[in-house]
Amino acid sequence: MELLVPSEQTPSGQPVPDSSLKELSFHHASDGKPLATPWQVAETRAQFLTEFDLPSGVVLDCACGSGIQLAAYASRLKRPAIGVELNRKRAVASCLNLNTIAHRHSSFNQGWHRRSLVVAGDGTKSDSIASAVGLEVNSVAVLVLDPARPRNSRTHGLDEMQPSLVSVFQAWKPYLSETNHGPSIVLDLSPRLTENLREDVESIVESFWPGVDKTWTWMSRGGGRVDRLELWIGGVATPNVTKRFVRLSPSFGGENTVFEQNQSFEGSRPSLQSARRNEWVTILDAALVESGLVDAWLVEQLSSAADVRWAESSPRRPRIHHNGPLKDHSHPFVVASGRVVDVLDVPLNEANMDAIVSAALSNDISAMTIRCGVDADLQPRLQGSIDRQLRNRQGRRKAFLTKHTGSNHLLLCVQYPENSNL
Repeated sequence: MELLVPSEQTPSGQPVPDSSLKELSFHHASDGKPLATPWQVAETRAQFLTEFDLPSGVVLDCACGSGIQLAAYASRLKRPAIGVELNRKRAVASCLNLNTIAHRHSSFNQGWHRRSLVVAGDGTKSDSIASAVGLEVNSVAVLVLDPARPRNSRTHGLDEMQPSLVSVFQAWKPYLSETNHGPSIVLDLSPRLTENLREDVESIVESFWPGVDKTWTWMSRGGGRVDRLELWIGGVATPNVTKRFVRLSPSFGGENTVFEQNQSFEGSRPSLQSARRNEWVTILDAALVESGLVDAWLVEQLSSAADVRWAESSPRRPRIHHNGPLKDHSHPFVVASGRVVDVLDVPLNEANMDAIVSAALSNDISAMTIRCGVDADLQPRLQGSIDRQLRNRQGRRKAFLTKHTGSNHLLLCVQYPENSNL
């Protein structure tokens, strides 16, 4: 075990621009760059953390990696950071990144940074670490854990996490300062955890702190993918909120979109019927569906959620059919939404492009995007043919083309809200 003081570390190697804010560069060791938390994600989490009434004490991250998330928490809360990292080179990188953020916030000589330390060692050796950095019982305000896991595994089991949740909880429980709601813990977990594995995580937490509040948080940067999955526990769990979905702004500093579920919700999933003109089709953010919050969100968006019919389309394009427009058609959770103006009984292939384009022209369409599963080699040829034939035409409306589940029917949907004459 080795104690490192951030301000005493000499920069080495070339820092790498952050993926979400190019003007900011961080240090990484060996293969740490692909594992690093983007600054936009780190700052969003830190902002959430400032909304809670935390007890006095330090922010402890016992598997801090490159220290980017730890730096965000410490700088936002103005609390000393204690980072622990088994890999010494990454521990040094954590020091350098703490320095980078302290300089960014003009707080290099402020108390939180001067009292921050990084330990190169085993994050489960709590007593040795506490002795080295001067931690006392009940002196950790927030415990943060982002356990290492295999990079190329399709699913991540709890036994693949290092250090394990049990070993970390056993080691650090005496040092956590508890509020009336229990200790304050943020677990940064694999977004690939299944529902059963999430229940296993909750069971482990319950075995240490029975009845403690828990808020699951899914975070997406777009593209229909869940980028981060967290469990906020005890003093940092939002009361009566079991699930939260955060769609990050496309640009750094923009407004994020947050949806929370305040109670358990069981939504029905009626199957899709025959293709129909004038019904509405909406393609949803797949990450929202994966979070399990989509049914509750639809209740807010539709006058009658019972009208929703689910199409079992590609997981990348979860699609619903419904009887009227969404209340917020431009919502970030919506990939595309529109009304069916034509149903074409033809396969989507090159031989039928002329017929498909003719239908588009008949419906006053100037541009149309394919939004259904097509072979990767074929898709650009089909889309290119549509674009060329519709270019410079006098149509006024934009549309998307999708395929009805279970048949060859293609649905030509005029998009909303670009069209005022729907």
